[in-house]
Amino acid sequence: PVDESELLTVPDGWKEPAFTREDNPKGLLEESSFATLFPKYREAYLKECWPLVQKALGEHYVNAALDLIEGSMTVTTTKKTFDPYAIIRARDLIKLLARSVPFEQAVRILQDDVACDIIKIGSLVRKRETFIKRRARLLGPKGSTLKALELLTNCYIMVQGNTVSALGPFSGLKEVRKVVLDTMKNIHPIYNIKTLMIKRELAKDPELRTQSWERFLPKFKRKNLKKRKEPKKKNTKKEYTPFPPPQPESQIDKELASGEYFLKERQKKRKQMEEIKAKQADAIKRRQEERNKAFIPPKEKPVVKTKKASTEKKIDIEAIKEKVKNAKKKKLGALPEEEVKLKMAADEKKKKKK
Repeated sequence: PVDESELLTVPDGWKEPAFTREDNPKGLLEESSFATLFPKYREAYLKECWPLVQKALGEHYVNAALDLIEGSMTVTTTKKTFDPYAIIRARDLIKLLARSVPFEQAVRILQDDVACDIIKIGSLVRKRETFIKRRARLLGPKGSTLKALELLTNCYIMVQGNTVSALGPFSGLKEVRKVVLDTMKNIHPIYNIKTLMIKRELAKDPELRTQSWERFLPKFKRKNLKKRKEPKKKNTKKEYTPFPPPQPESQIDKELASGEYFLKERQKKRKQMEEIKAKQADAIKRRQEERNKAFIPPKEKPVVKTKKASTEKKIDIEAIKEKVKNAKKKKLGALPEEEVKLKMAADEKKKKKK
């Protein structure tokens, strides 16, 4: 008995046999054609590589025409075309060339095991600035993120304007589309790259082919680091009541309540004049009080009485006089000039006597 899981898996190295003329000897009954426009900046490159494009499509018996006036490329089947899918590959080839994919990579679409996917990302983000930032995030610093994605998916990826062109096997294109769309939804591509790396290692183990890989794959949770600022004015909702609010009173209702409604016109005017005069009197009184404030003297500070000097300790004048006399008797410092001269004269006389 053969295991069903082995029947469902494709053996390694297996390839579908190529489609030859023997499979469709009579060719195609109808002529099919596809055309696509290209931007002005691609004109010079397409003129150079167009002979190579015609040669590559000529092997599949598909005609190619370049119209520089209208700015379009057209591919058409011929009577010799035997592969019905060749025109679809030729259509994808001219689409990739229009999206700035080089001819060396675009020509790979003519192979059986290679497909392409053009992802439109221009309408996924509203703001232009946000779109440019997320597109740059897909590329990474010096194109490192895009290079890692190419190695993991075995696809060639070209980011140009509002589209992302991918070229490679079907399984890789599926992963590329998921990563590109997640990046435009503000999910960093590094999370998907980590998941792809784990899947690549798990695929090498033949025992894990039939098992679920959910337990091995990382689960990333969103973290809102920035807390929402609470508004200064909080709008509190009122309790819901089925009854409508009371109707506001009109001017007539107010006059009826106060009894003013039943007064005559002359009495009403007199009452209004009295109210006006009362308001004027209040205003004149307030204005007069403001003017009188300038004439009100400021409050003086209370006078602080100085304390009299205490006469308890009496000064001894006689003792001070004695101290002065004693100080005069004492000779402090050098002698005056007259005393020095007299002293020198006395010393000379003593020397002569001797």
